[in-house]
Amino acid sequence: MTNDRIKNMIGTLRVPVYTAAVVLYVLAQFTDVAAIHYVMGDVALLAFVASAFYARGVYKVSGALFFAFGVGLFLFYGDAWPTFVLHFERVLGLLALFFVLPFMNTLIRVGRYDHSLSEWLKRNAESVSSLYRRSFSVCHLLGLFLNIATIPLLVRSLRDALRTIDRGTAESFYVRNLLRAYALCLTWSPMEVMISTTIDFTGVRYDQVALFLLFLAFMMAMIDWGTATVSYRCIPLENGAETNGKMAVSVGKKAAQLLLVLVVFTVLVSLLQHWLGKGFLFSVVLLLAPFCFGWALFVRRGKRYATVAFRHWRERTEGLANYFFMFLGAGLFVEMLARSPLLAVLEGWFRVGAEHSVWLYAMIAAYFFTTSLVGFHPLVSLTLLMPLLEPVRLLVPAVPLSIVLICCSLATVMYSPYNISVSLLAEELGITRTGSANGMFRSLSAI
Repeated sequence: MTNDRIKNMIGTLRVPVYTAAVVLYVLAQFTDVAAIHYVMGDVALLAFVASAFYARGVYKVSGALFFAFGVGLFLFYGDAWPTFVLHFERVLGLLALFFVLPFMNTLIRVGRYDHSLSEWLKRNAESVSSLYRRSFSVCHLLGLFLNIATIPLLVRSLRDALRTIDRGTAESFYVRNLLRAYALCLTWSPMEVMISTTIDFTGVRYDQVALFLLFLAFMMAMIDWGTATVSYRCIPLENGAETNGKMAVSVGKKAAQLLLVLVVFTVLVSLLQHWLGKGFLFSVVLLLAPFCFGWALFVRRGKRYATVAFRHWRERTEGLANYFFMFLGAGLFVEMLARSPLLAVLEGWFRVGAEHSVWLYAMIAAYFFTTSLVGFHPLVSLTLLMPLLEPVRLLVPAVPLSIVLICCSLATVMYSPYNISVSLLAEELGITRTGSANGMFRSLSAI
């Protein structure tokens, strides 16, 4: 049997294997039956092997290194070999969220929320600074639901409006506007995995940090809008089509519906978390798909949603090989690292930092900055950091620690040359990843 045939055969197994891993993870949260946990671990290991054939780039390299180091640590500090598969459970919750997010993406597309906001973006912008604020707002709102798909959508929508501006200024506009807006929307989105992972770790409730994160996002947006007004004040912009009153009402209605979706979903997740006592991340995973189907029925798009959602979910699930390979490898490494004495030295540094909270927060910021430039995904960096912070977690206030972890981890969206948002924007603009990062660094220096 040829390698291509083997790869194709494994490719057909990805969706059922990933689905089985997530379903077994959900079942395992409601039972202590050892057999279910072992079967879940076996399926997770199978998902890791299947993903190895499709993982690419930094995901494949980092996943392989994490897995190799994890196996090495297991040989020295692990238990009997049958327990090996039990060490993948830590990250299955994170992967489960990636698994169900396409249902929300489809809801936004079927409801044509993205189309309405994109059309409004292209019409009758008075100046470059006005376009900047409008684009920033649209990116911020859509980023809450479409996640990374927001960036290519808005780049295509902005091309027509920016066609008369020189290439360098236009690239600076894209980098500065889209990456900042996208990063700020993630800092308070209840569907952002970094937030749900952080609050589950620190033990705070979402409502305890949401208001401060919203205030922080608002203040940073106002500062950014002010600097953009100064930066682009002398650049003319050729107006697009006129915006009529009917279209303005339609856009306002769509935006209000999106905010209502977010509020209702957040309230329901908080109630489910309180009722089950299983954590915020697990509550999001459990509720997201049924909530989206219910909302589609409420807006009378149930049949179309069911058809499109399944197709989109299958396509996105087939594309999860990078995440399954990297995070399952990282999960094994973190589990075994926590059992080894190698963690003691780093724990000592953080214990010293915990005596002065400012130093601890500075160490966390430096850690995320360094690991992002090395090539670590921020979620992997957070997963590695949590065992180090566990001994000091109760020594510092939980809410400030949560805010620092969220802001420092998500700030990498704007500057990490290995982050998917920077890479995707560079691809859309037809420039190198390094060039995109350098352009973004220049735009950040304006603040």
